[in-house]
Amino acid sequence: MHIARTGRGLAVSAATAALVAAALAATSQAGATTATPAAVPHTFAVPAVAGHNLVHGVASPLPIAQCQAKWHINCYTPLQYRTAYNLNPLYKKGVTGKGRTIVIVDSFGSPTVQHDLDVYSKQFGLPSTKVKVVKWGHVPAFDPKNPDMTGWAGETSLDVEMAHAVAPAAKIVLVETAVSETEGTTGLPEMMSAEKYLIDHGVGDVISQSFGATENTFPGFGAGDFTSIKKLRYAFQDAQRKHVTVLASSGDGGATDMKADGKTYYNKRVNSWPSSDPLVTSIGGTQLHLNDKGDRVKPDSVYNDYGAGGGGQSHVFTRPSFQDGVKNVVGTRRGTPDISMAAAVDGGAWVYSSYDPTATGWDVSGGTSEASPLFSGIVALADQAGGHRVGDINAALYTLLKQKNPGIVDVNDGTDNSYEGVKGYKAVNGYDMATGVGTLDALRFVPALAKASHG
Repeated sequence: MHIARTGRGLAVSAATAALVAAALAATSQAGATTATPAAVPHTFAVPAVAGHNLVHGVASPLPIAQCQAKWHINCYTPLQYRTAYNLNPLYKKGVTGKGRTIVIVDSFGSPTVQHDLDVYSKQFGLPSTKVKVVKWGHVPAFDPKNPDMTGWAGETSLDVEMAHAVAPAAKIVLVETAVSETEGTTGLPEMMSAEKYLIDHGVGDVISQSFGATENTFPGFGAGDFTSIKKLRYAFQDAQRKHVTVLASSGDGGATDMKADGKTYYNKRVNSWPSSDPLVTSIGGTQLHLNDKGDRVKPDSVYNDYGAGGGGQSHVFTRPSFQDGVKNVVGTRRGTPDISMAAAVDGGAWVYSSYDPTATGWDVSGGTSEASPLFSGIVALADQAGGHRVGDINAALYTLLKQKNPGIVDVNDGTDNSYEGVKGYKAVNGYDMATGVGTLDALRFVPALAKASHG
């Protein structure tokens, strides 16, 4: 089974057409020659899809009852998600993400991403879409025996298929960044420079990031020097100027996260970047409880099974003005997440992949690495519905919360994101650092977000 660990976890296992085309045509050269800004530290980022292959390479998706019988988990299709999030009435109105572009950033990518999306779409009766691939730098040839590469390929499959499931008519641009095989890690600087290039060239309305690194692991953190993180923010600052929405998975270690060794957790509350950045919308995780039709049999809970939805106070960023209304919860710090979508492994999503010839087939994936691309589809729908980019949506989210907009669905069942012995936060009435403002009813949320965001 695939689960997500945004941060430093195990790694196992998508503009206008003219501008996209121009960027793609120029990318081989630009990606190889565009210099990383000076004095930017190389920091490790790990894909959010990780170990626990309890469900891997299955011949075809199974009904919920069979998943319960075989693996003691619930497993959901995009058609069930569409009912759960009340998306179908939007599609009937023609709100499908048409004319909008979702940018997904993953190292290595997947050599079978287009084929896999086609199979996924056909399975569920969805129209497929062309995935435009941007190779940033000298991306090495894919090696299915390299666990770093297969980890990122699994992440890529999940990201692309989840974004497409929600916004079937949106274009998807997949940015593949190069990874040093000797280090076995990817650099955040390469990811940020790739994002800035696409933003500057008008490619993409929303960027989904299913990766991160614990704030405490950045150079200088222990001495209270946060320069190493702040020098990496240039892509997000650019996105804010150009009205591009930037999302990031909130993490899968609950209120804690991985140490630099990628194996052990901090025994205290920590947070991860880029999710903790105030210029980014932090997407947390919930657990859905659905029947075969996709109707809820009980309200959503906090994702907390083979991982837990990341959330808590940033140790780098102070409380941004958009969270002043929830200062009684976040205190003087930036709190995460901002909003949440499906992420639990018990209630994971069916994903198809064939990048590993020894395990071609269907997997069940979860984690906040699922939630971020799901929400990127929601943003694409809002962009289309409003006729403009919604841009930085954080202020709008908290305005909708204050107004008690029916598009915001509170998650308040008392479950929490405690994990690995570190006490987390409970899902209570209103904003909390387990699920943020809660989750959403797309039929109401999408037009409300479009109206509340001025791009």
